[in-house]
Amino acid sequence: MLVDYRLHPLGENAVMIELGNDLNLETQEKVHAISSFLDEHPFEWMIEYVPAFSTITIFYDPFKIMNIINAKSPYDFVCQQLQQLLSKISLRQQVESRVVEIPVCYGGKFGPDLETVASINRLTTEEVINIHSSAEYTVYMIGFAPGFPYLGGMSEKIAAPRLQSPRLKIPERTVGIAGKQTGVYPIETPGGWQLIGRTPIKLFRPKDEVPSLLNAGDKVRFKPISYEEYVEWEGKEA
Repeated sequence: MLVDYRLHPLGENAVMIELGNDLNLETQEKVHAISSFLDEHPFEWMIEYVPAFSTITIFYDPFKIMNIINAKSPYDFVCQQLQQLLSKISLRQQVESRVVEIPVCYGGKFGPDLETVASINRLTTEEVINIHSSAEYTVYMIGFAPGFPYLGGMSEKIAAPRLQSPRLKIPERTVGIAGKQTGVYPIETPGGWQLIGRTPIKLFRPKDEVPSLLNAGDKVRFKPISYEEYVEWEGKEA
């Protein structure tokens, strides 16, 4: 099956590939397949690409394009190139995803909203932990803050609304729930998600060549650990 898409201009040096309107795994597979192709076959005129829930935005250098082909309309040239690319990509070309295990110490001072999430869903805290840690999640996109993963695949059984008044400071590496999504705050930042635990692993590593631990298309599994294991693991990460 070929990829359905629409192209839209975004400013003077970007084209957005729209792959759907819904947040689902099928759309994410399209985003992942195109992103992987661009990684392996980057255009010489491309500055970067930015994948999101259902779009990929291609930023290009119009002056480089004009020098290459003397094009009057770099946008039309980029659209033509992308149309040729997208005609070659099939969803049958499956891209293998990484599976990243993230340890989490749930509840207590690390997860002050765990009991709230349990109460909203008429569950025990142990049931919330079991449901949250038994699923395999897909990283839909990285955004909001450096390295922040928006994860799809959380059970509706533990869904919970955002806080009416966001917290001014959420510690880095805190795991949260908002609506039907879950994610991990990679840095200290304000936020309104329900906090259920914390991981000792750093998701944002600015000194590394690739600063984000996770990338769009990765699979994530959460592993419950004790407070003692958390302290030991955090010491190794420091």
